Amino acid sequence: MAQPAWQEPVPLALDTAPVPEYGGGALADLLPTLAAGQGVPGFEPVIPELTPADRNCVFLIDGLGWEQIRAHPDEAPFLHSLLPTSRGGTGRPLTAGFPSTTATSLASVGTGRPPGEHGLPGYTARNPETGALMNQLRWNPWTEPRVWQPYPTVFQLAHEAGVRTAQVSAPAFEQTPLTKVALSGGSFLGRLSGEERMDLAAERLAAGDRSLVYTYYSEVDGKGHRFGVDSDAWRGQLMYVDGLARRLAEQLPPRSALYITADHGMIDIPFDEQSRIDFDEDWELSAGVALLGGEGRARHVYAVPGAEADVLAVWREVLGEQFWVAGRDEAVEAGWFGPRVDARVRGRIGDVVAAAHDDVVITASVNEPHESAMVGMHGSLTPVELLVPLLEVRS
Repeated sequence: MAQPAWQEPVPLALDTAPVPEYGGGALADLLPTLAAGQGVPGFEPVIPELTPADRNCVFLIDGLGWEQIRAHPDEAPFLHSLLPTSRGGTGRPLTAGFPSTTATSLASVGTGRPPGEHGLPGYTARNPETGALMNQLRWNPWTEPRVWQPYPTVFQLAHEAGVRTAQVSAPAFEQTPLTKVALSGGSFLGRLSGEERMDLAAERLAAGDRSLVYTYYSEVDGKGHRFGVDSDAWRGQLMYVDGLARRLAEQLPPRSALYITADHGMIDIPFDEQSRIDFDEDWELSAGVALLGGEGRARHVYAVPGAEADVLAVWREVLGEQFWVAGRDEAVEAGWFGPRVDARVRGRIGDVVAAAHDDVVITASVNEPHESAMVGMHGSLTPVELLVPLLEVRS
């Protein structure tokens, strides 16, 4: 029924927001389940649908969500054919955590913990110690990695337990703080081409009686951000990575399981005023705001001290029909960041958290010119962003 013109707009109810499936079907649950199946102490098989294997390989394709694979059977025939194998043959996806963004998701994969524990709760987040925004993908400004994220990775614990562990990725990632806090442990092996990574991942998988290998490809995400997931450039990358996945699957040594997953999906946002709300030009949204963090579809809003309630009220009034708008306590209580939020992490979460429901973003044309110009976006709780595959090939 259409809403009468005189009726006040009704904000989206927070209980209508999908919550990541922490504790049984989220990205953070994958490596703990694999490690448990390999006999690594301290882990439980929290994704019950998965069958243990002596040799496990995780191939993470940045930006290739569940919905994108479903929608492109011609460009990704191999990946599409594996959809029925997802999540242990149930044909169901996993969820990323919130926000559905690379730094948060990679930390969840590597540590086996939700964002509320590992403490990378978005693309940018406030450092409560300094009061400044920190970019958690580029690690700028510099923050001591092991203070920011103190938990050991699953790779480290598996390596200590005698599992042959390796990460095979682009050489540029070897020394990054994000790699150190999220994906370190065992051997890092840098290779430039996707084909070299697939071949080396298969080789390292065969190198141990028990092995855990992670490999990664980024350019599906890169082309999506720049040109959109409806572009020929993006489709070309999808075709290429489909070939990479097949190449790796055909080289699996005996007693192996290959899991193909992603850190998030992506959605194209039109370039018009209704779809792109510019925070830097909006006096209502910026009133009382000290810092704008996160990214276009998943914003952390840090208020001037004393203005928290007013900022929440205005954001909910202005954006509440298009975004799920929550106060910090509400977002934590709803479980967006996981069942537990560590004390050191709580202040990194915005006083207001805004997650897009509609095809809309909050840009910042002055302070975030690069990000504001992107076609493809992600970060929120909608299925196209939140759902990720867990495709399986076994030997």
